Amino acid sequence: MDQLKSPLIDSFDRHHNYLRISLTERCNLRCSYCMPVDGVQLSPAEHLMNASEIFSIAKTFVKFGVTKIRLTGGEPLVRKDFQRILELLSTLDVELSLTSNAVSIDRHFQQLKKARVKTINISLDTLNAERFHDITFRNYFNRVYQNIFKLIEEGFIVKINAVLMRGVNEDEILDFIAFTKDQPVAFRFIEFMPFDGNQWKREKTVSYQEIMEKVQSAYSTDQIIRLQDAPNDTSKNYAIKGHKGTFAIISTVTNPFCDQCNRIRLTANGKLKNCLFSQKENDLLTALRNKEDLEPIIRQNINKKFEIRSGMRSPELFEDLKHHQQNRSMITIGG
Repeated sequence: MDQLKSPLIDSFDRHHNYLRISLTERCNLRCSYCMPVDGVQLSPAEHLMNASEIFSIAKTFVKFGVTKIRLTGGEPLVRKDFQRILELLSTLDVELSLTSNAVSIDRHFQQLKKARVKTINISLDTLNAERFHDITFRNYFNRVYQNIFKLIEEGFIVKINAVLMRGVNEDEILDFIAFTKDQPVAFRFIEFMPFDGNQWKREKTVSYQEIMEKVQSAYSTDQIIRLQDAPNDTSKNYAIKGHKGTFAIISTVTNPFCDQCNRIRLTANGKLKNCLFSQKENDLLTALRNKEDLEPIIRQNINKKFEIRSGMRSPELFEDLKHHQQNRSMITIGG
C-alpha cells in the first residue's frame, strides 16, 4: 500500500478529505438552475477524463488523506463506462457515494452494492409530475419517484435534494416534510445559488429562516427536533417527532458554512476547484497526461482557498452577478 502523505490543509487549517468527482457534463434532465436554457458548450470527448485517469487522480488524493469520494455529474449514470469507473474506485480505501437524478438508477443496484456504495443522493425538486416536467423539461417523474422507493427497499441510505425557488416549488416545503413521515429518507432543502446562465436573483432564494418559519407554522416546538450535525456537515438537520425520516437545510446563500469545509471538486475535464464558487481552476488532467507531479499543483490549489465563498465575504459581493459569470454553470462543475 502506498504510504500516506501529509493531509491537504489550507491556510485556515481546514482538512480536505472529501473529493467530489464529476464524471460527465451531460444529463438526461435540463433543470434550469443547473443548466442554462440554451445549454452549455460541452467539452470534446478527448478533453474528458477516462476511467483510468479518474482512478489515477483519485488514488493520488487518497494518498493525501481523502477518505470519501462522491460521484456526480451532470448525471453520472449516463457514462457508458460507469461500471468500470465504479469497479476501479471501489479498490480504494474510501467511502464511495453517488449523486443521481435516479432516472435509470434501478439498472445499477447490484453494481453499487458490489462497490459498497451505501448512500445515494437523489435530486428531486417537486412531488408533482406536471411541475417536474416544468422544472426538468422531461416526463420522468414516475420513473424517478418509483426508483426512490426501490432504493429504500434495496437498503440504500437515501437523501433527497430539493433546490427551493420562489414562485416554483416553495409551496411544497410541508409536502416534502410530510413525505418523511412514513419514509426513512433525509429530505434536504437547498437554497437556490447563483451560477453562470441560471438566471439567479436573490429574491428567488428561499432562505433558511423562511423554511423554518414554514415548518414552525405547521408543527409545534416540541415536535421539531434539532438533530446533531455530523462533522463538516453542510446541512442543519431536523426531524419531526414520530417521523421515520428527517429533513435538513443547506443554507449556502444566507448562512454559509465555509469554516467547516472539507470539500474538493474535480470536474469531468480534469480541472480542480477548491470552492464551488471559485473562478480559478487547476488542470490536473493535462498534468497527468504530461506525466507531471500532481502534488504541488494540488497543494497550491488548496492553499489558495479563500476563507469564505471564494472571497465573496459579504452578501453584497455574493449577490453581484458579475462575480459568478466567469464561473462555470452548475452542470459542468458537478453537484
